[in-house]
Amino acid sequence: MVEQYAATLHPEKTEQVSLEKSLGRVLAESITADRDLPPFPRSARDGYAVRVEDLRGAVMSLKILGELKAGGDAGKFRIGEGECISIMTGAAVPNGANAVVMVEYTKLNGSFVTFQRGAEPGENIVPRGSEAHVGQELVARGTRIGHAAIAAAASVGQAELAVYPRPTVAILATGDELVPLDAAPGPYQIRNSNSFSLAAQVRAAGGAPSILPTSPDDPNRLRELIAEGLQSDLLLLSGGVSMGKYDIVESVLAEFGVRFLFIGALIQPGKPVVFGEATMNGGRRTRVFGLPGNPVSTMVTFELLVRPVLEALAGRPVRALRFVQARLAGDLRTKLGLTRFLPARLTGKMGDVQAERLNWQGSGDVVTVVEASCYIVVPPDRELITAGEMVSILVPGADL
Repeated sequence: MVEQYAATLHPEKTEQVSLEKSLGRVLAESITADRDLPPFPRSARDGYAVRVEDLRGAVMSLKILGELKAGGDAGKFRIGEGECISIMTGAAVPNGANAVVMVEYTKLNGSFVTFQRGAEPGENIVPRGSEAHVGQELVARGTRIGHAAIAAAASVGQAELAVYPRPTVAILATGDELVPLDAAPGPYQIRNSNSFSLAAQVRAAGGAPSILPTSPDDPNRLRELIAEGLQSDLLLLSGGVSMGKYDIVESVLAEFGVRFLFIGALIQPGKPVVFGEATMNGGRRTRVFGLPGNPVSTMVTFELLVRPVLEALAGRPVRALRFVQARLAGDLRTKLGLTRFLPARLTGKMGDVQAERLNWQGSGDVVTVVEASCYIVVPPDRELITAGEMVSILVPGADL
């Protein structure tokens, strides 16, 4: 349901950023080639540019006309019968040549070079326009910019890029048991870790996080902080969404006219999660997630539910959750009824990747999750999965 909802979200504004500050932003306009790439036939190896037909005789020795390095003027040479050019990787192949023979297969004899083998037409030559033609799209609109996209933009001379603004995300942790990082917790209190882990996940997904003060289980203070959070594009609350006496988030959100799209999910951890939207003055809409308070529940529900909405608000096309496969390292037994996401570590080697379940103490166990590199996904109808079976794996934050 979240993916279908996210497909309706389309940012309207754009902004310009310099190329060196574009990492992690989402393209609002595609990047196109301003000329053929490569713009000339390019040598893929150090060696000699030759005419293939000259290397079909009994004695394959050619006269060296000169040398071409990357950036050198290939136009001043034209290879004729019995001639070759010493050429470096990346250099333009001169007129008359139709192959490059690697230097490893040659022997230099003064101004001549002897070839130990022949060549095929086009060997070790990257043809002009084989990577892209002028006007061709290199990076599509909606792509999150990484180092390769930056290289593509630089190669076509784009010093600035049109991108979508980062969605603003307010983060509000709730609960009397929470204290700030700089406060000494009482005997039955804990420090607020959810706000900071969520801010890290938001930033990694392309959003601009803002951490609000922690709210106690007090409706009045909660109303004040929710009102502030609803000024952002997305509001994330953690805690207060279960069925307990002091789980008041859902009722306070309803006072703000939040329309709930779903309440609860058949997953573990993360079952009590809620999602809705509020229409603010002027018709602007703020999306709201009420996430469970246990840290691992918060992390898992972010990956499964919040990330698709946040990425759509950032301008990325909606994509279905993607999972990889690995072999289960040991027997795994769970209860039926819920899809479970269990912290695990990937081990093994290429061709035989294994998922080893970690011995965690439930969705409040942050320490064990620090060691995890993934989550094993257990279907709701599987009570026992035996060692050696293939299982689905969710890798947090991965663009698979």
